[in-house]
Amino acid sequence: MSVSVSASTLNTVLNGFFEDNSFVAGAEATTADVELFKSLSDAPNAKALPHFARWYKNIASNIDSISAKPAEAPAAKEEEDDDDIDLFGSDEEEDEELEKQKAQRLAEYRAKKEAKGPGPAAKSMVTFEIKPWEAETDLDELEELVKAISLDGLTWAQKGLQVPIAFGIKKLQINATVEDAKVSTDDLSEKIMELEDYVQSVDIAAFMKL
Repeated sequence: MSVSVSASTLNTVLNGFFEDNSFVAGAEATTADVELFKSLSDAPNAKALPHFARWYKNIASNIDSISAKPAEAPAAKEEEDDDDIDLFGSDEEEDEELEKQKAQRLAEYRAKKEAKGPGPAAKSMVTFEIKPWEAETDLDELEELVKAISLDGLTWAQKGLQVPIAFGIKKLQINATVEDAKVSTDDLSEKIMELEDYVQSVDIAAFMKL
């Protein structure tokens, strides 16, 4: 039985494998690393596959010394029969064994990812600066209206700041924590601008990934 694994899936599996392992087998590079290295058509993408790319770079810089290492002598057999030597079937057997290893590592990688569960949601802290039309605008009331905007993945700071601008006019500065996958800062700015009786403009003064 043969198992077919796509190149992209194999790369993902190997990246997961080399996250916890420096080499294919053991604590030192062996000919197994060289064989895997030579089977690759090009170098892994360092951004998408950082652990796989680290291993690839390491083997590429030391491949001559690794290849020069003497192979381990096989255990002596009590009896040896030349008729049992298959000179033409070895590649096929190795391919089948490699496919089994790929399938096993893929299963182990998926099990490991499922055990970890989903990672924490990516969040950002955004500082909005909201300018009113005039000095008489009630910024306390404006703040309550802004904080009344409710979205899944949006959390407003408990208290905003009223920062003087000029001619007695103050702007409202307020922080919000957003889940990047759920909340668009552009959409949120538009919702604040919908308070048109109070708001002249909205700017993002600061944006920081958490």
